[in-house]
Amino acid sequence: MNLHFLPLSVRRLFGVKVPSPKPTYQLLDLPGSLGPLLSALDRVDEVTLDTEADNMYHYRTRVCLLQFLVDGETFLVDVLAPGIETKQLWPRLATKHLVMHGSDFDLRLLHAECGFKAKSLFDTMLAAQLLGRKRIGLASLLEEHFGVELDKEGQKANWSKRPISAKLRDYAARDVAHLPDLRDLLTRELAKRDRLEWLDQQCQRQIESGSEGFAPPDENDWRIGRSERLRGKGLTVLHAVWHWREQTAQRLDVPPFKVCSNDVLLRYAHAAEEGAAEAAIVSAAHLGKRHERLSNSLSAAVRSGLERDPQSLPRRRGRDPDHAPLSTEELARQDRYKAVRDKAAASLDIEATLIANRSQLAQIARAPHKIREILLPWQADLLSPDHAA
Repeated sequence: MNLHFLPLSVRRLFGVKVPSPKPTYQLLDLPGSLGPLLSALDRVDEVTLDTEADNMYHYRTRVCLLQFLVDGETFLVDVLAPGIETKQLWPRLATKHLVMHGSDFDLRLLHAECGFKAKSLFDTMLAAQLLGRKRIGLASLLEEHFGVELDKEGQKANWSKRPISAKLRDYAARDVAHLPDLRDLLTRELAKRDRLEWLDQQCQRQIESGSEGFAPPDENDWRIGRSERLRGKGLTVLHAVWHWREQTAQRLDVPPFKVCSNDVLLRYAHAAEEGAAEAAIVSAAHLGKRHERLSNSLSAAVRSGLERDPQSLPRRRGRDPDHAPLSTEELARQDRYKAVRDKAAASLDIEATLIANRSQLAQIARAPHKIREILLPWQADLLSPDHAA
């Protein structure tokens, strides 16, 4: 039966996927153009917010676009437009309750760039997790609950490219258009299951984590996964080619993974570990279309790694007592906590790691008396030491 002649609301009742309607919005991309947004913010207590960044295309991640839904009006702020000044925006936004989806990266990025910290938050992705949803992406939730199908092209778009196409602007506006309705729906379901306080705690922790920004560079960042078994020249070459990748990515203004993957770096390191000569190490992996252009600088990096004394490399930190092997007694305690966690998660129909992840279980096994320092109150209540003693 052809249902496409029926009104949108009726088609949704029949489970027909419908594209999200074309949004209306104000694009703020000229000097002094933020006035309507600032005035709208002054009238409300709650704001729906999303951001678009360029982390897939540039070495240093930047906010490129801000999307606001304020009292039914949608505003797109082109942060990269010449002459745009946002300093009046952040003090206003810091007094509002925010509705967001998957806010962790956004909050960290806004703090790193602008020093912004949210006052309070409703994160629809965290809410979906606490309701046991298996698909928690915004597109999946909107399709499930409202029959709305979002265009996914914008997820991999280069948001730093100007001008922003009309198609991408529509995508950005749609990202905030349905969040208040989704929030209302999830709120009702959380209330039925008495989990609203859980979400408040999760969101507050998200705000605190976001206010820490991103981890600063560390002298041991080059010790990438699966490198712990390398010794001697394997380590010195890994150190050299990792820093070569960073310098190359910065020079080309691309993310490091677009120069080469960690797997490629490890191939060079393992070749050095096996005693290969410089040319053989460089040939251990191909850099794709950039290979010819980068092979000379890569060879120089490999050569410097082969010539370096392994004893001159940055030392590993001393063993963190929180990551030391557990004793037999502690392992048994961890297993008891895990059993309690898994039983609680099954009865609540949520992911077990929402209650406590592997690292947290180990910390609690070492120091059960610190459970309320390690976990949120709702998590600690479910994983009470009384149940796992």
